[in-house]
Amino acid sequence: MDGDRSEQPDAAMTRVLVVEPDAVARERLRACLHAAGFAVEALADLPAEGLSKHAVFDIVAANPSLPSRLDPIALTRPTPIVLLAADANVPDAVQGMRRGAADYLQQPVAAEVLIDALQRALASDVGRGGGAHPAVWPLYGGSMPMLSLFARIRAAAAANGAVLIEGESGTGKELVARALHDSGRRNAPMITLNCLAIPEALIESELFGDARVAAGRPEAGLVEAAHGGTLFLKEVGELPPNAQTRLLELLRDGESRPVHATLGRRVDVRVIAATRRDINQLAAGGRFSADLLNSLSAARLTVPPLRMRGADIPELAQLLAARAAAKFNKAPLRFSTAALAAMAAYAWPGNVRELQNAVERAAILCESDEIGAGLLPIDVGAPEPPAGAAAGFENGVSLEDYFVRFVAENQDQLTETELATRLGISRKSLWERRKRHGIPRRRTRKRGPRREAL
Repeated sequence: MDGDRSEQPDAAMTRVLVVEPDAVARERLRACLHAAGFAVEALADLPAEGLSKHAVFDIVAANPSLPSRLDPIALTRPTPIVLLAADANVPDAVQGMRRGAADYLQQPVAAEVLIDALQRALASDVGRGGGAHPAVWPLYGGSMPMLSLFARIRAAAAANGAVLIEGESGTGKELVARALHDSGRRNAPMITLNCLAIPEALIESELFGDARVAAGRPEAGLVEAAHGGTLFLKEVGELPPNAQTRLLELLRDGESRPVHATLGRRVDVRVIAATRRDINQLAAGGRFSADLLNSLSAARLTVPPLRMRGADIPELAQLLAARAAAKFNKAPLRFSTAALAAMAAYAWPGNVRELQNAVERAAILCESDEIGAGLLPIDVGAPEPPAGAAAGFENGVSLEDYFVRFVAENQDQLTETELATRLGISRKSLWERRKRHGIPRRRTRKRGPRREAL
């Protein structure tokens, strides 16, 4: 078709089809999504036969008003679709969502808004019921720490090697593992083992199998069951020494050696490990193999705690409230101003998992369409992070180091309110931390540029 433009897709990248009749708008959308790390194909219109004769896409972003007057929702099923209307109106938005569109946005659309909508649609596969795996709760966020994490996930996905995911309890480490698995191995199994849940004496045979069992039949382990796919090890820091040695052999040689066996078996498995503990400290104390840590650290990701995610908190809470309302058969729910303020002031030591539990409890107790602050089981009088919390936003960077760096890099472009929102703290806390770290507020600074719309 005239005006079509495509790029060579990377199998590890999310593949987006943009369908937009206007050439200028189409190119802006393509350039924006390409810069964000997506593999993009852009068309001026859809073919009458739909997508069956074209490349396989993960998601479609389409103008609902096409020159051919074809229906983009019907033609792209079961691929998730986000509608980008040049002349948006409420009746069309409602109709589009009822018919299965994941979202409906007005053009021109801010880059971060579009990327947010695509990420939510990909994670939840709204209204489709299709896909290679059951829908999971989205790894959602538009804050700087989460956008940085998304970029690092894309880079790690492309490498297709071992990955170590660090972060506090409840931050979403398993969702990161699922995103990495889906990037290149979505049609193969993802086998998960919580290393804390298996007795130390049994964990080797559980993972690698046993060559000597009753009745003379060898028993395969989870590593072989994950052949072609992903082995996800939760709380990898709890692995006993012998299991660490076998895991190192797997990473180095691509072989799984069962218990009581002298020879290993070749397997194709991507290992993703996660921990909430300071694994560097474990290795320094001799409780975790330094060689294994090096092998796992080919790609190392840290999931930021919820208290560092600023404006993500009320937006994520609203998404969770919508989910809870559907789960408990209630009318749509919203939060009072006091409830939003309480959530913003709280430290969320249990992170997203705690937020989800708090919202669900409030939804159950709520007798109207508004969730008040009194229904939230949180103590806003204790907003500081919990003792022993994971300290890293990036490798070797503590939360306080991150604060200093973020303020220094962004104070000329953001107001004090914007800085505090991005950091997930109050303006009072921002002022106190400035004072503690000796970072004076610059009173003469330029305003940052307005958001560029697409």
